[in-house]
Amino acid sequence: GHEAVLSCPNISKVSLLLVTWKMSCSSCCLLSYRSDQNKTSRLNCSERITWKYSPVSDPALRIYPVNLRDEGNYTCQTANKEGNFHFFSSLTVIVPPMVTLTHDKSRVAVCQASAGKPPADISWIPASNHSSEEEFHHPNGTVTRVSYFGWANSSFPSVTCLVTHPATN
Repeated sequence: GHEAVLSCPNISKVSLLLVTWKMSCSSCCLLSYRSDQNKTSRLNCSERITWKYSPVSDPALRIYPVNLRDEGNYTCQTANKEGNFHFFSSLTVIVPPMVTLTHDKSRVAVCQASAGKPPADISWIPASNHSSEEEFHHPNGTVTRVSYFGWANSSFPSVTCLVTHPATN
């Protein structure tokens, strides 16, 4: 859902003739600009994929909003009088999990981190050997982790579920 910007450095002071962005698959988006015709071409590109700025001044690629299907390898090709240049970028999409904490009558706390990518880590405070975990992989590449904490025989009045993930603080 956020913005991704992939840079394409212009390492030469010579005027840009052509710049092309493509994702590494045969039917993926191809976005290009020819300066001699002042023309932008789009092939298989959604409206979410465009230039961040003007391709003449800065040929950075903007993807907004990003989704899981955008993950992959991208190539920026530039051409000028000095030659052709290739720049490679790899886009990894991370998805924060939805977190829920519930308990049942038998004093089992259930902490669930749903649909995260990569999977979230779940720990308990206080730490205990009385927890177990399950993991469910979804077709879109996200993962749900569920941790169970049995505290029926515990002297603790409460337990805390701690979920950590790269997409959250």
